[in-house]
Amino acid sequence: MTLPTDLDHDAGALRAAMVKGLADATADAGADALSPVRPAWLAAAEEVPRLAADHLDAQGLTVWEPVTSNLDYGRWLAASYSDTTLIRQFDGEETDWEQPAVRHGGAPTSSSTLPSLVLRMWSDADVVEGNTVLEIGTGTGYSTALACERLGSSHVTSVEVDAVRLEGAADALYGRGYTPTLARADGCYGYWPEAWFDRIVATCSFQSVPPALLRQTRPGGKILLPLSGWLYGSTRVLLTVAEDGTAEGPLLPGTISFMPARTRAAPAYGNPADWAAGLHEDRPRSARHTPERITAATEEAFHLRFLAQRAVPDAQLVTVDGVLHLIDVVSGSVATLTPDGGNWSVREGGPLELWSRFEQFIDAVDAAGRPRPETYTLRVDGDGQRLLHAQVPEPGLPLGR
Repeated sequence: MTLPTDLDHDAGALRAAMVKGLADATADAGADALSPVRPAWLAAAEEVPRLAADHLDAQGLTVWEPVTSNLDYGRWLAASYSDTTLIRQFDGEETDWEQPAVRHGGAPTSSSTLPSLVLRMWSDADVVEGNTVLEIGTGTGYSTALACERLGSSHVTSVEVDAVRLEGAADALYGRGYTPTLARADGCYGYWPEAWFDRIVATCSFQSVPPALLRQTRPGGKILLPLSGWLYGSTRVLLTVAEDGTAEGPLLPGTISFMPARTRAAPAYGNPADWAAGLHEDRPRSARHTPERITAATEEAFHLRFLAQRAVPDAQLVTVDGVLHLIDVVSGSVATLTPDGGNWSVREGGPLELWSRFEQFIDAVDAAGRPRPETYTLRVDGDGQRLLHAQVPEPGLPLGR
C-alpha cells in the first residue's frame, strides 16, 4: 500500500488539533468538569499516533461502513484522529480487508476507543511518574503507547486475550519504538510474572472485581475497573488496595461503558419463547415499576440499570415482539413484561422472582432520593464484594460473578 508522502505531516496536524480540542473542552467545563484530562496525558497524546489505523470501521447506528486508506485516504486519516470510537472487529472474527464490505449488525469485540475516554481513564487512575502499570486489554495498542510515552516502556505491561489483536498491536508499538511487556493472557487473572503493580487499568468491563488483581497490586496501589453485568448496565470504580489485601473506593461519575471482557461474556440463553412457555397464564400481575426505568435512553436509567442488576446478577434482557424477557440461565428463572393498556403485565417463573427483585431494589433507591452513583462505595474483602450506600440497603446478593 502506497500512502501520500505527507502522511506524517497530515497526521501530526490532525493529532495536534484533536489534542487541542480535548484540552479546550476540559478548560471550558471549569472546576466541576467530569474527570478532566490531566495535562501530562494531553502532552503524551500530542506525541503518540493513533496506532494500527490502516484499517478502521467508522461507527454508525445500525450499519457499519469500512473506512480504509485505500478506499478513501482523507476520510480514513480524519477518522483516525477524530474523538470517535473505531470498531476493529465483530463477533471475534477479523474483517476481510482485501474486500471490505458494509456490515449490518454484529457485536463489536475490539475497538480503538475514543481518545478522550482513553486519556480520561489514565487520568482517573491517578498514575504518576515511576508507577508500574498493568493494562488489561491491549486492543490496537494506542492506550498502551500513551502509557509508554508518559511513564517509559519499562514501566508498562499490557495483556490481551486475542492473539491476532495482540500481534497487530505489537507490530504497531514496536514499529514506533515502544517496548512494553506484552502478553497474551486473560486479564481476569492479571499477569503474575510482572507483578506487583502500582496501578491496574482495564479497558474492558467485568461483572465483579477479579480477586487476582488485588493480589497483584501493591498496598496503596489503585485499580481502575469498568464494571457491567449481563444487562449491560455500566459504571467505573477506582479502588485503593490496603495493606491487608482488601480494597475500597468510589464509583466514578459519567455514562461510560466498555465492551465486556471476552472470557466473561454473557452465555447464550436459547429461544425466549421456550423460556416463556412454562409461565402460568393465570398468574399475571401489574408491574409497580415499568421497564422504562432501566431501558430509557437517559442518564438516570443508565445508572439505575447498573445498580438494579445487582439484585439479579445472572439475568439477561431481550425484547421479542414488544414483550420484554428477563432470563436467568444460572437459576432457571424467567420473567416477562407485556404491554397492557398503558401498564405492563408481569409473569414470573422459576426459583427467583426476577422482576419483583428489581422492583424491591428500585423502591429502596427511590426512598433514598435516587442518589447518584458516585455517592456509592465498593468494598472488596473476605466477605465478598458489596456496593455500599448509607441510605440504600443491600439487595442481599453479591456484586456479580
